[in-house]
Amino acid sequence: MTEPLNSQRKTFSVCIPAYNRAVRLPALLDSVYAQDFKDFEIVICEDDSPERSRIRTIAQEYIDRYPGALRYVENATNLGYDANVRRLVELAGGEFCFFMGNDDLMCAGALKAAAELLTRYTNVGVILRSYAWFDEVPEKINQTVRYFTEERELSAGAEAIRVCFRRSGVLSGYIVHHDSAYAVATSKFDGTLYYQLHLTANVLATRNAVFTPAVLVLCRAGEPPEFGASGCEKGKYVPGRYTPQARLNMVAGALSIVASLKDSKGIDVIGDVEHDYANYFYPYIKDQLGLPFQDFMRLYRSYGRMGFDKYLMFHFYCIAGYLLGEARADTITRLLRDILGRSPHFGIMAAKKAGAK
Repeated sequence: MTEPLNSQRKTFSVCIPAYNRAVRLPALLDSVYAQDFKDFEIVICEDDSPERSRIRTIAQEYIDRYPGALRYVENATNLGYDANVRRLVELAGGEFCFFMGNDDLMCAGALKAAAELLTRYTNVGVILRSYAWFDEVPEKINQTVRYFTEERELSAGAEAIRVCFRRSGVLSGYIVHHDSAYAVATSKFDGTLYYQLHLTANVLATRNAVFTPAVLVLCRAGEPPEFGASGCEKGKYVPGRYTPQARLNMVAGALSIVASLKDSKGIDVIGDVEHDYANYFYPYIKDQLGLPFQDFMRLYRSYGRMGFDKYLMFHFYCIAGYLLGEARADTITRLLRDILGRSPHFGIMAAKKAGAK
């Protein structure tokens, strides 16, 4: 494994795992170069996609336009999502990795806001950001995700992991302490599509998390997934859509990561994390609500066997979601989140009341 750079270390490495979606790359790069905080590098790791030549051309244009600010690397073979995220950590030279999905946008002032957090807090392992989803153009925001109303620090160990684990699922805007992430590199969870959850669990075992209510990134809604081409993803995922089995694989993978934490670090937050997923389960069935009844019931029972069948909210999301359909379920879910205050502690407090460890 190549050692990270140490000379003239930047505050941030903006890490972009690239696979297809070349048409989206210029807008993403423009949003990064427009930042008013300039102590950053950009690292793009292209994962042997059909659009490699187009991505290479775009990257070279920006290298020529902004000399010394961007490093472009091509993998010899397709590594898959998880290994490519790990490869970016290996390549990054900054103190923190600021990940961006290859079709998303960084908000104006995002790097400055994150850098200012680092001046107010010490021993930071993960910055938990707020973010928004948009349709077609950035002006068409359809949802803003903000877990608290104000900035706060979460202590290393169980507290930080409980709150940040599930909320690290979206890659864009995921900010992690580089050296800590580099130190816990493993291929054990390749194929889960959740390598960043492994980083969150293990980095926050010894370092604190900080939440910011500032929206740092805009995520593009409606883009079909590209997973399924690498050796560790074939048979689990189908490029272009999330099958029921894909969703089961992802949730099972997330639970395996938090279970592994108990064995490796002695930190047992399995019940809390499981209950947290159950209380916000809608995203894991949302794109499956059009399944035939028997197929959906098969998915529902499979999730239940993972341990979710003991949680009332899991049953509510599955049953109400299927009966209402996606459009009406979206509305009800957003109202429910507002009633619950969208607080991560709803799931955590409920788990504790239920006696979960």
